[in-house]
Amino acid sequence: MGSNSLKNPLLFSDEVEPGYVKNSSFLKSSVKWGLKIVMWVIFIAWVGVIFLYPGEIGSQLVEKIINATNGSVFGTSGSLFLVFSAPILLIAILAVAHLIISGEHVFEKSKSSKKPGFRLWTFPVLVDGPFGVVSAAEFIGITLFVVFIIWAMYAYTLRNISLLTLFDISSSETGRLMLELTGLRCGMLGLLCLIFLFLPVSRGSLLLRLIDIPFEHATRYHVWLGHLTMMLFTLHGLFYVIGWTMNGTLVKELLDWKRVGIANLPGVISLLAGLFMWVTSLHPVRKDYFELFFYTHQLYVVFIVFLALHVGDFVFSIVAGAIFIFMLDRFLRFCQSRTKVDVLSAKCLPCGTVELVLSKPQSLQYNALSFIFLQVRELSWLQWHPFSVSSSPLDGKHHLAILIKVLGGWTARLRDSILSMSEPELSKTTITASVEGPYGHETPYHLMYENLILVAGGIGISPFLAILSDILHRINDGKPCLPRKILVVWAVKKSDELPLLSSIDMESICPFFSNKINLEIDIYVTRESGPSMEEGKVHVASSSSCPFSGRSMSPLVGTGNNLWSGLYVIISTVGFIILMALLRIFYIKPYNVSTWWYLGLLFIACMVTSVVIFGGLVIGLWHLWDRKASANDKDEDIDRIKVESTPSYGTVEDKDLTQNNPESSTIIQYGTRPDFKGVLVCGPPTLQSSVAKEIRSHNIRRQKHDTIFHFNSHSFDL
Repeated sequence: MGSNSLKNPLLFSDEVEPGYVKNSSFLKSSVKWGLKIVMWVIFIAWVGVIFLYPGEIGSQLVEKIINATNGSVFGTSGSLFLVFSAPILLIAILAVAHLIISGEHVFEKSKSSKKPGFRLWTFPVLVDGPFGVVSAAEFIGITLFVVFIIWAMYAYTLRNISLLTLFDISSSETGRLMLELTGLRCGMLGLLCLIFLFLPVSRGSLLLRLIDIPFEHATRYHVWLGHLTMMLFTLHGLFYVIGWTMNGTLVKELLDWKRVGIANLPGVISLLAGLFMWVTSLHPVRKDYFELFFYTHQLYVVFIVFLALHVGDFVFSIVAGAIFIFMLDRFLRFCQSRTKVDVLSAKCLPCGTVELVLSKPQSLQYNALSFIFLQVRELSWLQWHPFSVSSSPLDGKHHLAILIKVLGGWTARLRDSILSMSEPELSKTTITASVEGPYGHETPYHLMYENLILVAGGIGISPFLAILSDILHRINDGKPCLPRKILVVWAVKKSDELPLLSSIDMESICPFFSNKINLEIDIYVTRESGPSMEEGKVHVASSSSCPFSGRSMSPLVGTGNNLWSGLYVIISTVGFIILMALLRIFYIKPYNVSTWWYLGLLFIACMVTSVVIFGGLVIGLWHLWDRKASANDKDEDIDRIKVESTPSYGTVEDKDLTQNNPESSTIIQYGTRPDFKGVLVCGPPTLQSSVAKEIRSHNIRRQKHDTIFHFNSHSFDL
């Protein structure tokens, strides 16, 4: 690849006529920008209505919209759905078009600048605070939410005072009513926050893919919003409990289940479920009792259903949009995770690491920064564990590899199962895997910079093996790839982990790669003062081959087919609207159904039914299409899978790394740790804090070439 190609966007191959490329590129760019503008306008208007709603102006605006639209078949619930839920669903549908038009990501060399670099999404503003390391963009979002809560409580308080002046009641009765009105307002604020709560945890959501924020990073937004939402709902319930106690009707009110109006008992059940989730999600509990946190969090089903019973259909329609997007994502993940996946090979490496090579269809796309959730049914039907992908998508079209460090009970049982498979008398042992994902960044950031600094500790080298393999494949195949200078800094406890780096044969992937790329590997063995006596001894991994039955990963989730993903969202949404219309025309109106909690239950039932029936229809057609597409070269695929699963992931031996990769500069240092002074990385919370202090306290300037410092799944680019 010539140097001139690095100066221009890497778009198309040379086989495409330049004139066609220019026109096509201009048209695509124009449509994409048009879609972006429309989505931004909808989003800003939507957020603006939510922000203004607690005040007189916002409430009057919403009331006008309701008066103008509630004459439709959907009634008041349809009007509120149109205002608060429809915009986010419309953005999701437009995101489908944007992702389809965008296709494969295009990247180009970042323009160098001598001015200090500052980017909202990566520059840390808060360090060591209650939110951890907070970037400038995140700080702006937190500030806006704080301003919103303060403004809303102020506006609601003024409205409460104005409302109380209309009644001639005693001061004690005024205080009680003020408590209940404040509780009502806290509940409304909680609903407005709940609108956003489910969006960050929709793992395969088109919205997260649109803004290219992987869900593992967006989860922190769910945590922040969860604390805020549950605080408001707790105050909502607490103020009412105090008011009912003052009035002497506490037990009666708690058990009340009205036909028309708010049903209190479902609200109590919903709040208790939320409190269980909230308490078990606090850091000390989640850290020491993760399974308790995980299983208790499944109470979100109880929380949502009884919330709908508590407030009825028209109030629940305020939060229905985000919950519907979460339902779509959850059902898609459920369907994918039910598929059994062939384990093409399983190995136990001498360093206490397990390697699994899984079968995948050619249609399932991912990049080198992806990770998956893995379930092994012989070990547990409930446990799912995340693992970084250690193979490049260019290593083979029909397989995917992961490295698993044996650290706990589940991984120890997995290792024992693999070892037993290699013994003839225990050869009947099998491994049945299920996979969810791949997840991760939509954009291959590791290909967008000339200089890369990759910092890893122990098994953290796994995603960087995928990155190195991906870069070498692209350079060898002449595909778009900007990196030309790579520094790998790897810290391990003991030297028995060193063979992990030899699991990719760089020379076979890209012969004479040192002529095309400058690769430097600095390894630090922290708990040994020098090379072990057995360093020259070959340690062969225990490996087991598994029978291939044609079962591959499902392509439903991850960076898969944008067209089918879009059809799934669009048809499910349209199906929900059709079901609601039919329900109101043929059941609710003819039979004059007016019970609030029952209408809320019907609303939830329509959401679930549309996802299962209409979404399930799309998923079924998606599977048929995928089978038909892969059936054309089925026999060729089987042979190719068997071949591809061997070379890059063969037996790992304990070799001298400097001899294994003679063309690369590999330095191994014993009894020392890497000195990150002047090197910026991002990783666990403690490391994030120390690094963020360095970034904030120094005047960071762009160098001659842009550099990305990457640790695990997060990065600061400078």
